[in-house]
Amino acid sequence: MTDNIIAKDQLRSIVERIERLEEEKKAIADDIKEIYAEAKANGFDSKIIRQVVRIRKIDRDERMEQEAMLDLYLHALGMIAEDNN
Repeated sequence: MTDNIIAKDQLRSIVERIERLEEEKKAIADDIKEIYAEAKANGFDSKIIRQVVRIRKIDRDERMEQEAMLDLYLHALGMIAEDNN
């Protein structure tokens, strides 16, 4: 019986902590949305800013590798003209 009460209290605590974090997450998401709206109001392209934010999270070497592969694929598909150097 005591174990059941402890488990019940522990479960309630876990659920309540998750709920608080979910509320904080929503508040943060709303703040981020406001910042993107501010950027757009100041003439910035929010879609591009999202890409920049995503790219900045990537390790430099990994990013360079991804960019090289993208360049290779785009060349293979004829989407980028060959350099005539």
